[in-house]
Amino acid sequence: MNIVILGCGRVGSILATDLSEAGHKVTIIDRNRDAFRRLSNRYHGQTVVGNGVDEDVLRRANIESAEGFIALTQGDNTNIMASQVVHTRFGIEKVLCRVYDPIRAQVFRELGIHTIPTAKLLSGLFGDMLMDMPVQSIGDYLGEPLAPEEGERPHGEFEIGLGASSSSQEV
Repeated sequence: MNIVILGCGRVGSILATDLSEAGHKVTIIDRNRDAFRRLSNRYHGQTVVGNGVDEDVLRRANIESAEGFIALTQGDNTNIMASQVVHTRFGIEKVLCRVYDPIRAQVFRELGIHTIPTAKLLSGLFGDMLMDMPVQSIGDYLGEPLAPEEGERPHGEFEIGLGASSSSQEV
């Protein structure tokens, strides 16, 4: 699978490395060139320095051939704007967007952007663990069903296949 990730922070760098090791073609975008230092030496994808809302930057990341996009910056506005651009301008269907504000997450979910409000998810999980309650499904914590349409994969499940990996290079 060809995947573009926006944000090379802790989550973005780990996810990029894991997907790259699994044989996927991964490109990660970040405004700060130094952020790419977080990438493991096991990462074999591309890096692009720039603003992930900018269509030219997205094109340099080969968004036009991407099958999935994940926005993981520290800013809700950046994540939401980039997700909208990727979904509407480039027609990418599988767009995941981390959002800290659960109210914003709901609004943009209603507009067709699959948002994951991490604050809501983690507060529910930690609360249950603290009270020795059983851990629930992600959908239960987010207050939305995550069951797929008939014939689709569950949200967040990617087909893992072996493929040739390319060497890491900056574009």
